[in-house]
Amino acid sequence: MTDSIVDAKLELKQASKEFKESENVAEKYSAMTVSKNSDVNMNVGELSAAFTAVPTHKSVKKLQFASQEEKQEFSKFPTKTGRRSLSRSISQSSTDSYSSAASYTDSSDDETSPREKTQVNSKGSSDFCVKNVKQAEFGRREIEIAEQDMSALISLRKRAQGEKPLAGAKVVGCTHITAQTAVLIETLVALGAQCRWAACNIYSTQNEVAAALAETGVAVFAWKGESEDDFWWCIDRCVNTECWQANMILDDGGDLTHWVYKKYPSVFKKVRGIVEESVTGVHRLYQLSKAGKLCVPAMNVNDSVTKQKFDNLYCCRESILDGLKRTTDVMFGGKQVVVCGYGEVGKGCCTALKALGAIVCVTEIDPICALQACMDGFKVVKLNEVVRQVDMVITCTGNKNVVTREQLDRMKNGCIVCNMGHSNTEIDVASLRTPELTWERVRSQVDHVIWPDGKRVILLAEGRLLNLSCSTVPSFVLSITATTQALALIELYNAPDGRYRQDVYLLPKKMDEYVASLHLPNFDAHLTELSDEQAKYMGLNKNGPFKPNYYR
Repeated sequence: MTDSIVDAKLELKQASKEFKESENVAEKYSAMTVSKNSDVNMNVGELSAAFTAVPTHKSVKKLQFASQEEKQEFSKFPTKTGRRSLSRSISQSSTDSYSSAASYTDSSDDETSPREKTQVNSKGSSDFCVKNVKQAEFGRREIEIAEQDMSALISLRKRAQGEKPLAGAKVVGCTHITAQTAVLIETLVALGAQCRWAACNIYSTQNEVAAALAETGVAVFAWKGESEDDFWWCIDRCVNTECWQANMILDDGGDLTHWVYKKYPSVFKKVRGIVEESVTGVHRLYQLSKAGKLCVPAMNVNDSVTKQKFDNLYCCRESILDGLKRTTDVMFGGKQVVVCGYGEVGKGCCTALKALGAIVCVTEIDPICALQACMDGFKVVKLNEVVRQVDMVITCTGNKNVVTREQLDRMKNGCIVCNMGHSNTEIDVASLRTPELTWERVRSQVDHVIWPDGKRVILLAEGRLLNLSCSTVPSFVLSITATTQALALIELYNAPDGRYRQDVYLLPKKMDEYVASLHLPNFDAHLTELSDEQAKYMGLNKNGPFKPNYYR
């Protein structure tokens, strides 16, 4: 009998033995699967024994190679341990390289303030202050990704690039510094403007994007996690510089405008206009105008239809959930939520939360908005009436002290408190910085404020804007706002003397409609055209505007 036949018989015998053992295990396991009326007597020890009775695999014979070349070729592939280590490495780099706001951070630089470092870009310029200019390549990829969903702004850039409508414009800006804002800034530069930029929020800056802007020559002063002193220092560096004086202001929140009025009022002698995009900033501009202190024309972008309907409503409808999920991993179904304010931002937040099963109440001061909330199926309440039982409080007003210390004291353990309005004054965070309360940072932008009795309130982004501090917002929506801002700057900068007085103006309706039309090709949308008879009947120009200036 040959060796091969003997080996075959031995293998057959071994296989038969293993089959019988597996049958025994199956019988033992099936004994545990009893009917509902049977008693289950098997304990944990027996359960463990049943599974450990499964026969282990025999050791694999050592591989034989026909030649040394085959052995070398095989050695090129990673071993099981090697593959596991590689997988673990990739997993760690994925979590370490991206913060909650999809921002790359170099941990080795985290402890050093950018103000203490001397950095130079590849062109030899040091007129900037960012976390780490070496992150520019990564930031450039972020900007390129954003450009793909901001086709309307890119289209405007291409159409107007030859004319250079902003040639000679010196724009000082204070906005969120994200990949989407970078597309706007680079559009302004392509249209002929010189730009200096600071961040309007100490938590929303994407460090790698700021680095990419600095690398291209934009004087940007911003990094994620600035202190209050850093915040004002960055704004000052943008405004107070030799051989450069701004003649246009692009603001988000009014802090830049406030700083110029306070420290450098002479700058307004050359400024042709201010473009403001937030509720808070617009409110400040109207206050200045009413007091007779507004010395240049200002464009209210926040109340343009494209900003209100798309950025405030549709953007917040998506980004509120993104910000809450990234920071708290909360389950929305069945949660009791109160949303303070039912403007466009509040409407977006309420719609999103309701869709995921949350029980939503609304607080309002405006009877019209309150009636809208009622008609949309939301109960309108006072915060004091529900503050003890709600699981989440979200502010969307742009006002101050919407949530007070007294109300924070009455909240239940584990209540989540956050802000979706621009200003960080809506939640009285300052009142929580007292000796009897303990602050515990549990993750990026998430603090547990602990009361003496052990109660914890979960505060997000220290009361600052949630979606841009703790997550990101859709590039497409920001394309709409950015295009509106660019057109407002072009309009104010090129307007003949006398067209705009020292007052606050809304964006002309024709421009609003033009911004919307630039974005329609993304949906392959085809507009119906009025006939001459129809246009005459409605009293409209066939090419618009189709709505009066007061339409919102």
